[in-house]
Amino acid sequence: MKIVIPGGTGQVGMLLERELGAAGHQVTVLSRRPARPGQVHWDGRTLGPWARLIDGSDLVVNLAGRSVNCRYTPANQRAMMDSRVDSTRVVGEAVAAAARPPRVWLQMSTATVYAHRTAPAHDEATGVLGGGEPDAPAYWSYSVEIAKAWERAQQDAPTPHTRKVALRTAMVMSPDRGGAFDLLLRLTRLGLGGPIAGGGQYMSWIHGHDFVRAVLLLAERDDLTGPVNLSSPTPLPQRTFMRDLRTAARVPVGLPATRWMAGLGALALRSDTELLLKSRRVVPTRLLDAGFTFDHPHWPEAAADLLRAMRTARTAR
Repeated sequence: MKIVIPGGTGQVGMLLERELGAAGHQVTVLSRRPARPGQVHWDGRTLGPWARLIDGSDLVVNLAGRSVNCRYTPANQRAMMDSRVDSTRVVGEAVAAAARPPRVWLQMSTATVYAHRTAPAHDEATGVLGGGEPDAPAYWSYSVEIAKAWERAQQDAPTPHTRKVALRTAMVMSPDRGGAFDLLLRLTRLGLGGPIAGGGQYMSWIHGHDFVRAVLLLAERDDLTGPVNLSSPTPLPQRTFMRDLRTAARVPVGLPATRWMAGLGALALRSDTELLLKSRRVVPTRLLDAGFTFDHPHWPEAAADLLRAMRTARTAR
């Protein structure tokens, strides 16, 4: 397949580019700062020469958007909103203008769109969208509005010849430096991998290998449109998730943290406590109904596999 990945220079984009390229697909990444062959410049807002790559492609996977790993200041929240909506809108313009539009447009979204709760789990049919939960900080609702606007920008694009899927994605766990797994592992090895605010909030996740396999399935299944949850079928309470990671990493102790301690830690990392405290209990019902079988459905085994991959990669260097 000829595949175009707008915004593909982050952890998830690098994972897709590497795995899809290794499988023999022709992959081009659109980047604001192209740095090597296979990357083409775009600004994420306006049509340009890059749009010619969309014309005649088989698959577009739009990952563009400002990282959520930041302080949720008004300016950063606005940047998160604008970067997602603007990039999705202009991808839609390129698809609509193409003489040979792509068969499929997979649009990154987020499991954060669902409400903060521990039970029941959210799937695509019965899940409750978030915003205004009484037991959540008011500013968390803005993250939900970003997710809704992100998906709406894809839905509203006039692209009748291109199938569209919104990827409501949980944390993607890969062995790459700088990703979610790398960060959690570093905290664990520092002794900070204990329960946060009691640890009852759920963490949804997906192994990077399964993420890539799910993308390929969604590219091929003409019957799947609209929102699809990309998450393992076994979300876990944060206390259990971190305990299993400590076991895999052979770290005996994980210090617990209160909410205010988590706030100090997030401030030091220039991140936000929503990433630690919001309960995301998401299950992939549509993937399972489509016959998708996870190679890494359970976190203890997945964590051990990721650690092995990390060690192998560092030995090879």
